[in-house]
Parts: sequence; C-alpha cells; structure tokens
Amino acid sequence: MTDHHIGLIVPSSNLTMETELPRMLRAREDAYPADRFVFHSARARMQHVTPEQLRAMNAQAERAAAELADARPDVVTTACLVAIMAQGPRYHCTAEDSIREALRAEGSQAPVVSSAGALLTGLAALKAKRIAVITPYMKPLTQKVVDYIEDAGVEVVDALSLEVPDNLAVGRLDPADLRDHWRKLSLTSADALVLSACVQMPSLPSIQAVQDEAGLPVLSAATATTYSVLSTLGLATTVPNAGSLLSGAH
Repeated sequence: MTDHHIGLIVPSSNLTMETELPRMLRAREDAYPADRFVFHSARARMQHVTPEQLRAMNAQAERAAAELADARPDVVTTACLVAIMAQGPRYHCTAEDSIREALRAEGSQAPVVSSAGALLTGLAALKAKRIAVITPYMKPLTQKVVDYIEDAGVEVVDALSLEVPDNLAVGRLDPADLRDHWRKLSLTSADALVLSACVQMPSLPSIQAVQDEAGLPVLSAATATTYSVLSTLGLATTVPNAGSLLSGAH
C-alpha cells in the first residue's frame, strides 16, 4: 500500500474542499486498494466572496504553503477558483509559481495544482470548446470567471449566477438543487457543463445524475481538481460516479 500525502490550501470558511475531494479519493481507494490518500490542510482567511477579501486571501498563500511544506506532501492544491480567476487571465500560473517557490524555500519538492488551472485542464481533457457554467457568485465575479475561461480558448455559451456572497452560505447550498438549476441553461451547442465553478459549492452528489440527464459530460471545480491531483501523482484518473472526467477514459 502506498500513502499519497495531499496538501490543501483552503479558504478559512470553506466547508466543501475537505469533504468532496477526500470523498472522491476514498471512493477511488475501493477500486485501487493499493493507493491510500492522506490529507493535510492549511487555511487562509476569507469570509465573503468580494474582490478585496479574495486578494487578501491570495496574499496568504505563501504562508500556508510554508506550513504545508513541513508535512512533506506529494502534491499541494490550492482551492479557491474565483480568488485566482478574479485576478485576470492566466493568473493561475502566477499563483502556482508563487506557491511552488514557497514550498521549495522550505525544502519541499511537491508539485502544485490550483483549482483554476485544474478546471482548464479538465476541459482540455474532455476536448470541450463550448461550455455552460453554474456559479454561486455575484454576476460581476461570474463574468470574471467567464472571461478567464474564454481567454483560455473555451467559449462559455451560457452562465447561471446563484448570487450568494457569503462563503459559509455557499458551502451550505443543497447540491440536489443543481438538478433543477442546470435546466435553466441553454445547452444546445455546449460540449460540457460545469455544474459548480467553485470548490465551495457542493455538487458531487449531483454530478453523475445531471450527466445522465443532460447527456453531455458534467464536471465541477472539485472533480477537475481531483483529476489534476491524480494525474500529477501519475495515478489512474478513475473515481466511480463522478462524471466523465473521472471515468478513467481521459
């Protein structure tokens, strides 16, 4: 049995990153019992999803990375997608480099995955060029996410903003509601549906169900992060009932 140590940089008010990601990897352990996953978290303060608090949280990433370095993780992932995308196109590269440098300064050679970069990686793996997106954000922040994705060469044909500014409230949204929300989107020309462009908005229980109903690949920031973590570790990207991206076919 091999233990894979995963470092998580998590917003202080996040309730979901430390539930959905471990839940997917625990399910994977049933299929691949030789792999076991161990999680280590460092938190960065953020309560409300505003530009000011997102910038302040980003400034804490290096401190959080230094703390995680002490645990010698095999990979480090930073969780808040909108905190990175709100800073402008391709900022995930800057954020990942900054965290990587902080890890190296503390003697850790762990690779770095951001949920923002992972979503783009997941869309590329699915060969998705036209997508629809659901976010919990206020409309101006959703537009920043749309602009970020489109700068990467993927057209967003429709987007739904649930407009929940309090991050704790986002974490308490019922994922079952997404089985109704997606029907408000125009999917006629979409290659894929991002059911939750936010690692705080729970969606995992609805991913496979919505994919079955919609008839096109469904992913989330969390499933994309899991995909990138597994890929980075050199492991099969297979998690049962977690949508096409984690079917092992990509």
